[in-house]
Amino acid sequence: MDAEAHQGHPVAKNQESAEAGRGDVNGTDKSNRKEAHDEAYHPPTSYLETIVHLFKGNLGPGLFAMGDAFKNGGLVVAPILTMVIAMVCIHCQHVLITCSKKMRDLRGEAVCSDYAVTVERCFENGPSKLRSWSRTMGRLVNVFICVTQLGFCCIYFVFISTNLKQILKAYDIGMDVHLVMLMAFVPVLLSCLITNLKWLTPVSLFANVCMVLGLGITLYYALRDGLPEIRERALWTNGPKLALFFGTAIFAFEGIALVMPLKNSMRKPRQFESTLGVLNVGMFLVTVMFMFAGSVGYMKWGEQVGGSLTLNLGNTILAQTVKMMVSTGVLLGYPLQFFVAIQIMWPSVKQMCRIEGRSLPGELGFRTFMVLITLAIAELVPALGLFISLIGALCSTALALVFPPVIELIARSEPNKGPGVLICVKNLVILVLALLGFFTGSYESLKQIIKHFGEEEVH
Repeated sequence: MDAEAHQGHPVAKNQESAEAGRGDVNGTDKSNRKEAHDEAYHPPTSYLETIVHLFKGNLGPGLFAMGDAFKNGGLVVAPILTMVIAMVCIHCQHVLITCSKKMRDLRGEAVCSDYAVTVERCFENGPSKLRSWSRTMGRLVNVFICVTQLGFCCIYFVFISTNLKQILKAYDIGMDVHLVMLMAFVPVLLSCLITNLKWLTPVSLFANVCMVLGLGITLYYALRDGLPEIRERALWTNGPKLALFFGTAIFAFEGIALVMPLKNSMRKPRQFESTLGVLNVGMFLVTVMFMFAGSVGYMKWGEQVGGSLTLNLGNTILAQTVKMMVSTGVLLGYPLQFFVAIQIMWPSVKQMCRIEGRSLPGELGFRTFMVLITLAIAELVPALGLFISLIGALCSTALALVFPPVIELIARSEPNKGPGVLICVKNLVILVLALLGFFTGSYESLKQIIKHFGEEEVH
């Protein structure tokens, strides 16, 4: 067996700790057996497998909603703001990793904690006035993650059913969108019964292929007859529209809740956050795809661009194939978003129900129940684009842009001193931008959703 094989999960995480200066982690025979048992259930992932998951965690309905985002941002302003949001989001993901490693080293542990535990421990080890808030903040992060991830899952149901309805309509099959959602339930459920990231890799890989091919053909449709003159499109917009842009754009960068699970599942966790690691390389490519999809989509279809670019493709056979391909990619992306929420919720459910051991039947039953919950919520969802913007403004903003700067300010504080002027200024700027987007984006999204309901009642 080669050296890399000896660094498997969770031993890979121990290697990071050893390099931090704590030496090898020596456990009893019982703990060694537990590690071997855990590794059997949760085999480690490689660099490529992890980047596949990172891609799938960010390439969802948000990718195809970027045309709608650029409509709300304008052809000049939207690309600039997209790059700014991307850089800030990636920076905040690195901040989360750094704070998690600092808390790990402070406590002499072998493994980096997940998002919520990292936040809790930063407050726990921060200034005395904040320590009583530690458990509350940890629980709040978990609530936001679960709401965000399950919100994504609801949007996935809406996205799939909206596209499938168009496909059926092209063949003169009139079917209510709610019935189409029920049809999607069985394949979604089957994919969600896969219980760990290693086994999800082929699913995520196939989903990525579907999404990239679908995007490529969609852009071919947009470019084949040429694009209108730039002067026919808005170069910038007003405040309310920019708020909707922010919500959609921040939704598109939806992967921060996956950062710690993906890093901790790697055979060599250091490869996640290094200069040419999974995070930087993966997010750079994702950002380029967002920029291209948004600018080309808005240039081609202007104010008529749909909440998903696939809704503008028409009724040709190739267009229907693209819609089916992208719907399949989104469907197979559902279990990865779902995985994060279940990872948080299942231990608490086990404790409440007094379930001992791993209990695979119990976990599968709980997964089935939660898929049904997301289906029920999706049945009540209004317009796709507006719902994407609302989830982005409400939940994604808090996770991606609020908690990371807060915990860095706490973690970098020294006794009787603050964290330093530059750190304070940088994080306060991020927080101001985040809160501005949070309130304006949520307000505009809710206002437009209420307006949408009113128009439906009139018709």
